Amino acid sequence: MDRPSIPSAKTDTPDLVADPREPLPLLRKELRTGPGGLSEREAARRLAVYGPNQVHRRERPSLVRELTRQLTHPLALLLWAAGVLAFVAGMAVLGWAILAVVAVNAAFALMQERQAERAVEALAAYLPERAHVIRDRRSRAVNAAEIVPGDLIVLEEGDKVPADARLTDGAVEIDLSMLTGESAPVERVAGPAEDGVALLHDPNLVFSGTTCAGGQATGIVFATGGRTELGRIAALSQRAGRRDSPLEIQVKRVAWLIAAVAVGMGMVFLAIGALVGLPLTDALTFAIGLLVANVPEGLLPTITLALAVGVRLLAREGAVIKRLSAVETLGATNVICTDKTGTLTRNRMRLHTVWIPADDITGEPDGARPSPELAQIMIDCSTVSYGEDGLQGDPTEVALVEGAGDEDLRTVPGVSGLDELLIGRDARTRAVFRFDPRLRLMSTVTEGASGLRVNVKGAPEAVLSRSVLTEDERATTMAAVERLARRGLRVLAIAIRNLDAGAMMPTGRQEAETGLRLVGLVGLFDPPRPEVPDAVRRCHDAGVRIHVVTGDNGATAAAVARQVGIGVPRLEVVAEAERLTDEHLDDLLTGDAEIVFARSSPETKLKIADALRAHGQIVAMTGDGVNDAPALHQAHIGVAMGRSGTDVAREAATMVLTDDNFATIVTAIESGRRVYDNVRKFILYIFAHAVPEIVPFLIFALSGGLVPLPLTVLQILAIDLGTETVPALALGREPAEPGLMNRPPRSSSKGVISRDMLIRAWGYLGLVSAALVMLAFFYVLWRAGWHPGDPTGPGEALHHAYLTATTATFAGLVTCQVGTALAARTDHASLRQVGLTTNRLLLGGIVFELVFTAALIYLPPFQRLFGTAALPLDVVLLIITFPVIVWGTDELRRWTRRRR
Repeated sequence: MDRPSIPSAKTDTPDLVADPREPLPLLRKELRTGPGGLSEREAARRLAVYGPNQVHRRERPSLVRELTRQLTHPLALLLWAAGVLAFVAGMAVLGWAILAVVAVNAAFALMQERQAERAVEALAAYLPERAHVIRDRRSRAVNAAEIVPGDLIVLEEGDKVPADARLTDGAVEIDLSMLTGESAPVERVAGPAEDGVALLHDPNLVFSGTTCAGGQATGIVFATGGRTELGRIAALSQRAGRRDSPLEIQVKRVAWLIAAVAVGMGMVFLAIGALVGLPLTDALTFAIGLLVANVPEGLLPTITLALAVGVRLLAREGAVIKRLSAVETLGATNVICTDKTGTLTRNRMRLHTVWIPADDITGEPDGARPSPELAQIMIDCSTVSYGEDGLQGDPTEVALVEGAGDEDLRTVPGVSGLDELLIGRDARTRAVFRFDPRLRLMSTVTEGASGLRVNVKGAPEAVLSRSVLTEDERATTMAAVERLARRGLRVLAIAIRNLDAGAMMPTGRQEAETGLRLVGLVGLFDPPRPEVPDAVRRCHDAGVRIHVVTGDNGATAAAVARQVGIGVPRLEVVAEAERLTDEHLDDLLTGDAEIVFARSSPETKLKIADALRAHGQIVAMTGDGVNDAPALHQAHIGVAMGRSGTDVAREAATMVLTDDNFATIVTAIESGRRVYDNVRKFILYIFAHAVPEIVPFLIFALSGGLVPLPLTVLQILAIDLGTETVPALALGREPAEPGLMNRPPRSSSKGVISRDMLIRAWGYLGLVSAALVMLAFFYVLWRAGWHPGDPTGPGEALHHAYLTATTATFAGLVTCQVGTALAARTDHASLRQVGLTTNRLLLGGIVFELVFTAALIYLPPFQRLFGTAALPLDVVLLIITFPVIVWGTDELRRWTRRRR
């Protein structure tokens, strides 16, 4: 076969060309590396020469395609129709103005969507993929992008393989499904290559992007970046099409409804105009105005931007959302299934209590020093390592090793310091059987002066079932376990088995983990995070139930749950969650209790997620392990741990907690509710303006031309494109309304646009605004002596009065927008509770639209273009009352609803 080669840059360094299946010494020679890995200096040089270990980003959809999509959505099609009608009616200036609006709006929407895409892409900085390498003969973590050809990488369970590599030591199980489609993991073992097999099926090769499902190994990297198998596939693949979020789909349906209503109304009133003798030009003007008035131009890009802003804000709070639409789903979450360790607690285990079988069981020797034998096993039965930041590895094992080391109970004379202690452990270790969540234990085989010894630690029930004990000893031990667990301690049993002199190494864990002698129990204490009780209380206030799904002992988990307030109105504890039948699980989940599912396996998590979905619940599920991925994927919101979680869990999750903190989940739910409410607020704001924009054209049409047109199409365009946009965007940044987390979760079937919203927008705010702007229009005409039917065209005596009247309608509509924006800030609470100045962006938007309106009214160039005229003082004084009236009537409506 052809040897894969590393692409070279323009440098004096020759290419690194290596066949990964050739003998290992030759491969090391060609890659110019050794058993101690590369030096940091050499790795930095190769990174500069060969570039970062990254697959090239897929190209975005072309600008032309994106722009075409913006120009053909239903709201844009309405404007296209209005522009065509304007040209047909001989109003070329108006036609070009409408087409300009279509172009400007499409450009604005495209800009907002690109900004939203950049916001999501920028989140990658919060989750740098890490890999472990050996450089300068020491293990260290680096960004996966910094891996170079010749690096010696370390793979463990849950890791993503950072580059194509040849194993040099150890064995792993690899999930190759993304490359081969095989669902079951395959074994990869350091050894010679097999002849006649494809590269992907060679038993000693691992490939970038696949995941390690078990085991531990080291390997030499022979391909990075675009030269990996994944890179080759990525180069041939095409970018998947953009998917709209459920919220965008709902709004598009409404857009089509608006389009249908506008066209239907236009056809009906064109017929009415013809019947009452309205000239064709006037009828077409009416139809154009109706179409333009019905178009909420900035609706879709504003929604996209609001979701993107929500994602950015959550990222700052420690919750990285991987899909825009997930922000919307968070607001409907009504069940959280959470881990205990590291999520509810600090994940800073400390050795708290030691129990030795020979001790008096009534003693409870808090803080007792482990015996030399127990301390030795606590160290030997571990896989932690010592790095630059101290002990690294599983928090439970770190606590055990620290507890054993701190007591200075070391059996090797002259050894001091945890680093030397672990070096001695590694020298004695002959086999490691890693923790199995189904067996709930782990073991190692070490060699000492008297021969081989099996060291075991795990859940007391699992260890005791494999130990040689009398019934009295078993009962005494279980009583001690229950006593420690009730105090909130995590209890582990420690046992050994000394093999006979000359005995062979056990061939598997089943052979090793049997016939054990119990050495003692250890109680570990992981205190709850101080912010969790308040977060739990906020969940309960918001109608969100919390279940604890943990592999820990039921009594321990229940003690922690009660400490943080979980268990309202009552707490149900399932001691052995794996044994739950579907019928019993359904009964539990449909009851009123919060539940602790103890001794849960990853399969239990998946079963719980399935059951909750079947009962119509919106569930957020936390997880950090490889086997948690199915449950994280099945939940509506899969929540992975950013610090302690595996790459597999982070990939399967919708949200990643960069601080591993339960309180961040609650913050995310609150933010999801706030974003959803804000989307409804600016939809209400936009919809409320349709009525006062349509009513002037209806009065014009129904009067048969006796009442001149109160508002021109260009003035409507100035409102929809100029004065409306900034306040709408500002409402998307509205702070949370008081009582947001005291409301029950919304139903997942509830649409963002409801009947109540439409009644409020069109029946209250819209009608009040329409009445006020028509009052301003007729007030100006009547004060000039106008009567129905009087001519108001150019050259007529009333022409200036007519221009002033249409300007008053225009200015009145803008001031009604101000009142609508203030009213839309709350759905239940009063403006006083929210605070007038809490959304300064909205205040700035109001100032902008008032200044913009004044410019259109008082600056001569704009007067000629938009047909405006300077307003007299009495008209200005009338119009400035409109915001208070619009806001006041809605405030009165909300006050009445609160009273009821």
